[in-house]
Amino acid sequence: MHPPLNQGFLADVINVSGHRLSTAEIESALILHPGVSETAIIGSADELTGQAVFAFVTLKPCVALRPFHHTLAYREISAVNFQYGPNHDLSLVKELTLQVRKMIGPFAALKKVYIVSDLPKTRSGKIMRRIMRKIVAGEGDQLGDLSTLAEPVVVETIKAKVAASV
Repeated sequence: MHPPLNQGFLADVINVSGHRLSTAEIESALILHPGVSETAIIGSADELTGQAVFAFVTLKPCVALRPFHHTLAYREISAVNFQYGPNHDLSLVKELTLQVRKMIGPFAALKKVYIVSDLPKTRSGKIMRRIMRKIVAGEGDQLGDLSTLAEPVVVETIKAKVAASV
C-alpha cells in the first residue's frame, strides 16, 4: 500500500480542455523568466475550456548600477539583466505566455497575466491563492477571513488590477 499523498499544493490541478495541468508546473515555467521573482497560478471557470489559467506575477527589482570604488566605471549589482517599465506590460505578458507554451505545450496558454507588486501572503509567507481565485471569479466582496494576511493592502491592489483588465 502506498503512503497517502500530500493533498496540499500537489492537488492544485487545472483542467484546461481535457488537459490536467499542475499549477506548480506552470509556476516553474514562469519562474524561469529572468525578470520573474514570484508567481501564483489559479484556475477559474471558463465556458470554452472548462477552466482557464490565470497568472499573478511579481518581478525582480530592475538592474541598478553602482560605481566601483575609486573609479568612474560602473558595475551591475544585480545578477539579472532585466529592465521593466510600465510601458512594457504587453511585451512582458507575451514573453511569459510564450515561455509557458514552450515549456509545457500550446494547451497551457495563460488566459490572463497580472503583473502585481506583491502576492497576498500569510505572516508565515504562504501565498493565499483562495483570495486571488475569488477576485478573478468576481467574488471580491466575499473573501472571508483576511486576518492572517501579512499585508492587507495587497488585496485591494489586486482587486483594482483585475477590475481594470475586464
